[in-house]
Amino acid sequence: MIKATYHKYLLNFKQASGTSRGILRTKETWFLILSRERYQGVGECGLFRGLSADDRPDYEEKLLWVCNNINLGLEKLLSELIDFPSIQFGLEQAFLSLESEDLFELFPSDFTRGKQQIPINGLIWMGDKSFMQQQIKDKLQQGFSTIKMKIGAIDFDTEIELLKSIRREFSAKEIELRVDANGAFLPENALEKLQRLSELDLHSIEQPIKQGQWQEMASLCEETPLAIALDEELIGVFSSKEKEKCIETIQPQYIILKPSLVGGFKGSNEWIQIASNNQVGNWITSALESNIGLNAIAQWTYKLNNPLPQGLGTGSLFTNNFESPLEVSRGSLRYNCEKKWSFNI
Repeated sequence: MIKATYHKYLLNFKQASGTSRGILRTKETWFLILSRERYQGVGECGLFRGLSADDRPDYEEKLLWVCNNINLGLEKLLSELIDFPSIQFGLEQAFLSLESEDLFELFPSDFTRGKQQIPINGLIWMGDKSFMQQQIKDKLQQGFSTIKMKIGAIDFDTEIELLKSIRREFSAKEIELRVDANGAFLPENALEKLQRLSELDLHSIEQPIKQGQWQEMASLCEETPLAIALDEELIGVFSSKEKEKCIETIQPQYIILKPSLVGGFKGSNEWIQIASNNQVGNWITSALESNIGLNAIAQWTYKLNNPLPQGLGTGSLFTNNFESPLEVSRGSLRYNCEKKWSFNI
């Protein structure tokens, strides 16, 4: 028999982090702890208030239900939790952890053995011009060759100038630039903005307009001079049929998968397969989980063998994250086997 408990945990940002949805100072998350005889398992349910499809009043009630019904088994539980993608993800991690010889090694590989690394992008948060300039400078000094800049919160001309300042020093072959609009553009002016951005040799833009406008997004993806990646668009799309309809209607160049927001490994794998069937690329991004969830995402991502830089550099954002073997070095995420885990809640 398995016993299960859950615990709430509040992550504190080292520095208030700006997105087009506002300033983030804390990030709420929840942990599922499983135990069977002398074995334990842990999984993180990375609820993202204001963004997750399962940001709803009965969230904790559903976690309690999961704990009371844990012996239904993983597959049955996942099928009962379609509307709770972050809990699905926490359960997948917890069951893998319970079955593993090592609480935190869910997908053994050359990554977890410290022999291989995952290329990642350096993330530039929104803020005033000087703050963003400093972040760009720091990321370049840290050896990142892919920079992702969040745009849409300050004046667009200022953002263009920031990107131009990078391009004046580094060509597209030296530094790959991605931007993330978080839905900040309006459908009527998005194409014009994409045109201006494309002149700077960018790799792609994430979610230029707000999600849910499939026809407008489809038109943009058809006409765009710059590759478009869907992100928020995937949130709350649960059935295989709806996923297929989304991809076939919009025909984006890429999709970006955050396992906490799209139903964990199972939900993400389904999106990847549908995208692949439609010649749509993908990469994986964390959704501000603690190192517990980030560790699970990184190990799974490595096994996908996707050569694109991934969005997994968020572990150092918090003052009270858990010590782990994960570390960022020269634009890559690595697993330093000499470092130990410290997980206490």
